[in-house]
Amino acid sequence: MTLYKRDEFSKFVAPALKEIPHNPVPVREAFFAGVPKEASLMEKVIGLGKKARLNAINAAEEAFNSAVRHHQMMVQHIEEIIKENEAILTIAKDKYDNERNSYLKEIEEHNKSIDEFKFTYFNGDKEAVEAYNNMVLERSNYSDIFPQDFNLFYITESKELLVEYEIPNVSVVPENKEYKYTQSKDEIKGTAFKPKEINEIYSSLVASIALRTLDELFEADQGNVINSIVFNGVVSTVDPGTGLDIRPCLLTIQTRKEEFMKFDLSRVDVLACVKGLKAQISPSITELTPVKPIVDLVMYDKRFVDERDVLSGLDNRPNLLDMDPFDFEHLVCNLFSKIGLESKLTRSSRDGGVDVIAFDPRPVFGGKYVIQAKRYKNTVEVAAVRDLYGTMMNENASKGILVTTSTYGPDARSFAKDKPIELIDGRVLLHMLEEQGVQAKITIS
Repeated sequence: MTLYKRDEFSKFVAPALKEIPHNPVPVREAFFAGVPKEASLMEKVIGLGKKARLNAINAAEEAFNSAVRHHQMMVQHIEEIIKENEAILTIAKDKYDNERNSYLKEIEEHNKSIDEFKFTYFNGDKEAVEAYNNMVLERSNYSDIFPQDFNLFYITESKELLVEYEIPNVSVVPENKEYKYTQSKDEIKGTAFKPKEINEIYSSLVASIALRTLDELFEADQGNVINSIVFNGVVSTVDPGTGLDIRPCLLTIQTRKEEFMKFDLSRVDVLACVKGLKAQISPSITELTPVKPIVDLVMYDKRFVDERDVLSGLDNRPNLLDMDPFDFEHLVCNLFSKIGLESKLTRSSRDGGVDVIAFDPRPVFGGKYVIQAKRYKNTVEVAAVRDLYGTMMNENASKGILVTTSTYGPDARSFAKDKPIELIDGRVLLHMLEEQGVQAKITIS
């Protein structure tokens, strides 16, 4: 894929010019051919034919002189035609040169902008990376039955690309697998797919779109700015119980580039491949039973993207990174209390790494939660998630939640994706606080 424009301007084609008439120079001898110049014997002896000879000479002379005059007039006429043609050609050439110069200037400006875009992309600029990968997916050739709608979000700190991709509805699976013509009845009857077969076909379709999208994005990663991708396959439909629009997630998968690029996709079974990548796929996919996304793009509100560019003195929102660590733990504890959990802050000297113990009082869904708060500037690596998981085991907790002001590395997400662990990064934390009426910011000074 190249974004540069090349010089494809057409060559100059001369306009139609006036035809220059043929104007040969009169040759005197041609006009006197056949005209006797010397007197004949009869003329000399008796003067017979002298008058006719002189008349012929005069006529030839007049014809020659007339031809000379006509030739001279034609020379002037041709000179005028040549000047007109030169003027027409000059105007056309000037117009062509102006249009070509304008075209070349546009190419130069466009290619200069591509150079700038390339520079920002290779330096991992968030907007450039998102724009580049948008172009990658926009150029992916699907049939018209595929919506090909998607959202991208790039986490600069961990070099992780989040993708929410629109999957076609199950209605794209044909109703019948074969048709039979009965000649005696002159009718065509279809044999319908069994529900299990439709489920297998649709599951394979969803898995294929996920693998294809991952492959296209990783293959196009010329700047090596993507370490991992989280893919959420969603479908737009209507909830038959409420009549409202819903977008359930049917498949969620997270994989690292170095792992995925080792695969030979031409030989894999797509369902076995996504399951090998520990993807979560809907257990009743034709009924659109949702799975919980590994990372929910809804939580990555665009309003928080440029938070670091805001000067701290412009408003009164607290900067979470400036808070006392103990105050930050209090804030996290209060947040989960507002959400509906029974949260208790623990003593840092006795809790073995636990910051908050919370209980969900709901029957069936409830249980004991272990919550840790990390007021970090740098990316949270996998060791912190492993520690949380170990603490969960020690506390016999049903779920672990890690809250940070920064981001998570791909290894951290990979470790957590098949465990009852929730990873909440800075952007999601700001979103959750805002939903509870708490305005905050994360500004690295």
